[in-house]
Amino acid sequence: MNIAGTIDRPLTNDPTKQAPMKPSTSEPAGSAIPDFTTTDANDSRQNRTREMQLIPEALARAHMRDRLQEAEQERQAIHLATARRMQRRAERASMRARRALAMAVMQ
Repeated sequence: MNIAGTIDRPLTNDPTKQAPMKPSTSEPAGSAIPDFTTTDANDSRQNRTREMQLIPEALARAHMRDRLQEAEQERQAIHLATARRMQRRAERASMRARRALAMAVMQ
């Protein structure tokens, strides 16, 4: 059974075993991008694959760094709110002590 492959479903996935594309009669000559050697294509494909494999790791690191920064900012905000609350409490205690001292002096 010898069925010709289509563009979407080629007979083989190996580009070197596929039939070369024939130039279209509807396009003027020289309008297409010039051919390149398969070794360059394989090299660039291999490099691109390595780079693409590293993209999710870099993305995960960036997300983790963002999450750590958000957590640190939240900790600082909580620390600042706690410090302000303690300062107000200390000021109220100081005012009570002054009032008590003033009352003791007046009597």
